[in-house]
Amino acid sequence: MYRLRFFLKNWHRIQPIVFLNAGLLLLGIVGYSIIEDASWLDALYMTIITSSSVGFGEVIPLSSAGRLFTIFYIIIGVGSVAISFSFLVDTILSAELRRDLRDARMEHKLSKVKDHVIICGYGRVGKNAGDVLADEINRDLVIIDNGLDPETCDDPEALLLFEDATDDDVLRKAGIERAWGLLAATADDALNLFIVVSARALNPNLTIVARTSTVDNESKMLHAGADRVVSPYDIGGKRMANSLLRPQLTEFIDGITLPSGVELLMEELEVPDNSPVLNKTVAEVNLRQKCGVSLLAILRQQNVITPDADSVFLSGDELIVLGTADQLSKLESIF
Repeated sequence: MYRLRFFLKNWHRIQPIVFLNAGLLLLGIVGYSIIEDASWLDALYMTIITSSSVGFGEVIPLSSAGRLFTIFYIIIGVGSVAISFSFLVDTILSAELRRDLRDARMEHKLSKVKDHVIICGYGRVGKNAGDVLADEINRDLVIIDNGLDPETCDDPEALLLFEDATDDDVLRKAGIERAWGLLAATADDALNLFIVVSARALNPNLTIVARTSTVDNESKMLHAGADRVVSPYDIGGKRMANSLLRPQLTEFIDGITLPSGVELLMEELEVPDNSPVLNKTVAEVNLRQKCGVSLLAILRQQNVITPDADSVFLSGDELIVLGTADQLSKLESIF
């Protein structure tokens, strides 16, 4: 498959060589047919053995004109064949060498990454997710997609694997045992399900987010081991409806949840076991006065708690907060 893509990609370079040799072959056949009145098969045979310098001998007696034509054909034919063969070998070997060097460089980089994110499937959804992650987190991104073109995606800084993400060996090569998270973002639900099963078996502590095209497959993804399941079509439909019904609210939420340059940020923060705010109430901690953030919600054991002054912070609570980057940095120092 790779070599087929290679020839299709380099057809513009190979095309003149192919047409040149085809033209020389036709010249030889027509020349021997006209000069020596040879059959098409005999003319083809004479043309092949002359251009290849095999020297099996003449199958038809040559006249003086035929011998002069043979001398002329040897001069242009043999030289053209030799040059064409040398060009093709050089092109193929240089491409293979580049591929081997790229693979060796990639394996060396992948052997050192840890706490990284693996993106399986780099279509529109995967690429958009990768762009957001690159802006938001300080982690390496490893991209796996056997549908990408190595020639157009040969970025020396990118961690790209042009292989099948459903293969356990490929996931191991991507460092899944050391990874922090994985996005199963291909356009095929069956492939995403297979990736989730394999990834969960190879790394039980991995955070996995899977894409699904239908809501009906969400339960299957969760049962297979995904921590979260996202349906782009479902989200897109809700986004369109909310843009119609609540345009200002939708723009505000987009501004604080997407990297659009808005100063306010919405973040998620977990209360650790050794936090000084453990077992204290919201009023006692007084986050608003100390760092200026707004506490929007407390997520506790899959329950959403609307906080009030008497709400108590417990270990493992996930806090949804709103504030500027500086305010959120102060909040992290408090916790």
